[in-house]
Amino acid sequence: MTEHRNDPHQQWQQLAADIRHHRELYYNGTPELSDQAFDELFLKLQRLEQEYPELRTPDSPTREVGAPVSEQSSFANVAHLERMLSLDNVFSEDEMRDWLQRTEAPAYLCELKIDGLSLDLVYRNGVLERAATRGDGRVGEDVTENAKVIEGIPHELQASDDYPIPALLEVRGEVFIAVEDFGLVNEQRQLEGGKPFANPRNAAAGSLRQHDVASVRKRKLRMICHGIGAREGFQPESQHQAYEALAAWGLPVSPYTKQVTSADAVLKQVRYWAKHRGDASHEMDGLVVKVDDFALQRQLGATSRAPRWAIAYKYPPEEAVTKLNDIQCGVGRTGRVTPFAILEPVFVSGSTVSMATLHNQTEVKRKGVLIGDHVVVRKAGEIIPEVLGPVVEQRTGNEREFVFPEHCPSCGTTLAPQKQGDADWRCPNRRSCPAQLSARLTYIASRAVFDIEALGEKAAEDLVASQVLEDEGGLFSLSREDLLKTKIYVRARDGKLNQSGEKLLRNLQVAKKTDLWRVIVALSIRHVGPTAARAIAGKYHSLEAAQAASVEELASVEGVGTVIAQSFHEWFEQDWHREIVRQWAADGVTMESNLEALPEQTLEGLSIVVTGGLEGFTRDSVKEAILARGGKAASSVSKKTDYVVVGANAGSKEQKARDLGLNILDEQAFVRLLEQGPAALS
Repeated sequence: MTEHRNDPHQQWQQLAADIRHHRELYYNGTPELSDQAFDELFLKLQRLEQEYPELRTPDSPTREVGAPVSEQSSFANVAHLERMLSLDNVFSEDEMRDWLQRTEAPAYLCELKIDGLSLDLVYRNGVLERAATRGDGRVGEDVTENAKVIEGIPHELQASDDYPIPALLEVRGEVFIAVEDFGLVNEQRQLEGGKPFANPRNAAAGSLRQHDVASVRKRKLRMICHGIGAREGFQPESQHQAYEALAAWGLPVSPYTKQVTSADAVLKQVRYWAKHRGDASHEMDGLVVKVDDFALQRQLGATSRAPRWAIAYKYPPEEAVTKLNDIQCGVGRTGRVTPFAILEPVFVSGSTVSMATLHNQTEVKRKGVLIGDHVVVRKAGEIIPEVLGPVVEQRTGNEREFVFPEHCPSCGTTLAPQKQGDADWRCPNRRSCPAQLSARLTYIASRAVFDIEALGEKAAEDLVASQVLEDEGGLFSLSREDLLKTKIYVRARDGKLNQSGEKLLRNLQVAKKTDLWRVIVALSIRHVGPTAARAIAGKYHSLEAAQAASVEELASVEGVGTVIAQSFHEWFEQDWHREIVRQWAADGVTMESNLEALPEQTLEGLSIVVTGGLEGFTRDSVKEAILARGGKAASSVSKKTDYVVVGANAGSKEQKARDLGLNILDEQAFVRLLEQGPAALS
């Protein structure tokens, strides 16, 4: 009986962790899951919480919007004037009918769900003041300068006789690249030496976060407005009227939006766009249905993550049939060997697909695909195309079975699972496998770790192929002579070091002086990500002290645990691993925290939640301020929370703190707490 009670909790923890991981990748990185696979994960968590309501905590992913701005973001953080929400989804006409019955209204608006990136615009007295990404719905990234070069976004609103320009207007919309422009954008990107984007959404998201405005302009970004937030001097009665006003002021609105007055008419629109998805100028994966009347919208309200007056009908992913020409295997930085399909190029949902994931050898067998098969490929505008299975009826008898390699395709080492029962097979040649080493170098150079410009994937492969680096230990002692042995850092015309080579040498010197936790992340220790690395660095303040700690001592550190502690300890048992640390230390890489620079530990042992926007802090800086003083920067309010800091536009966390009778601080009191500790507040 106890086991039965524990199982749902364990399921919830795993699902919540997976959802947060993949949501972070979707908004701030490179997604690993298709939209449909993510939706399935989300639905599992929702159903589990419906069956066991006690699992639905305030910090559940089912109550969260978007994803927090990445800690590695180089854009300033800004608080939205009004919270930006997400949308709940339905996946069938029956579910759509149920929602319409629960949400009766005299009129609805049917809008295409644009597959792009959310953007928030603020106009004061008709002049564009700020543009920001959605982030977690409360705080986003300031991308104003990039927004100013997006086609259709006016710097100043046009005067209108029917709709006077308001003193304040917050506009929400979606940034995208039109289907007709996507091919041109990819051609230009390849001419400039970059990889083609997987799809228009990926291109739009990457483009909006560039720091080169001229490059942003080349990406042919567009925007369609689909809502309003805070406003002064503008009180429309309906969503439809609001769109008329936005259009009158020169803001872009969708030509596909339709106002209807019955549930049957809504379903008619659902069916129409299911057959005409390719007619829109942009990628779309669903139909958004909204109650038109604003008074009724306010009456219906919202949950913690989505309005009750709107719903998104998600269409099933688009699929295509093409020939599976081959199955090959790639090797990642942890040695995992992953089979992937080489396909006859096929156009699916807005882009051409020539490769697709097959996950692992077990999945290849489960799907029953043979090399030479015609296979069903699903993409629907998603980042990772997937092979669903074979079209058995089209087999000719010439197909052959895929044989998973016994040896690493990169170095030839015999493959094996890391432990009994693992579905993934790995190359155990951690040190010298070229594919693993080049992948680790690429990871070390990423923004999340050392942030070394001029060391990308191709450059890492060249450093390994040129035998300049035996492992990552020699990275920070690279010399001009070393780089002259490569191809990528040498000018073809005279054999001298090119600009990228000079830049790499400069950046390596700068990168050495970084935070200790980033150095720990850079070691590519399995299971040790930024959170665990911060915890270890914060406890031991030096890599030598952390290395000397026992597994039990490490496991007792909050945020670490037994699995991570064991992995950390085992990593240092390898001679060549310890040699990497020795070489980096000799080359001047940070090996211990500068305790003199650390502020007084005024928050030691305290759990602090910050909600809303603070004038003197960004989201990242307030977290750093708490962690640097020994506190825990918690994301959710509970009875164990010591202080809740409340800023502008605080939401449900403030109310929960009041309900629990917790200590609530304004920004001024929070600063006193940081400087002097709890005694300053008594």
